[in-house]
Amino acid sequence: MHNAGNEWRQRFSSTRRGARLARHLAELELCRWDFPLGGDESERVAQVVAELAANAVTHGSVPGRDFELRLRELDGVLRVEVSDAHAGKRPDLRPAGDGHGYGLRIVEELSDAWGVTGRVVGKTVWAEVPKRRRPAATAGRP
Repeated sequence: MHNAGNEWRQRFSSTRRGARLARHLAELELCRWDFPLGGDESERVAQVVAELAANAVTHGSVPGRDFELRLRELDGVLRVEVSDAHAGKRPDLRPAGDGHGYGLRIVEELSDAWGVTGRVVGKTVWAEVPKRRRPAATAGRP
């Protein structure tokens, strides 16, 4: 059973390796919350984590500073938050067709909402991935 209120956070080095590790550990944490590896929610959250972590490493890194991943299970959504130390570069959707920069378009497609929140140091980019309702089992059926 899923519990609104589940929360997990971890800091990672602002490297490609750190971004990959963030995705893998997010998937493992979602398994602990009973969202199976390879399931719809797990796959969508993992992709959002991958895109936001890659952006934090590529565009938001400050030498010697880590980025932080926070996952929260709220009513109806799984919220992904990635915080970095670079306040000057706020992400935005790029025009289609420039060959790169599609990460936020993927985030927009997979989430109900996303945005950027300023912090004292840096920023947090967040996305809310909807939890899919599963049909209730009826009597006599598994």
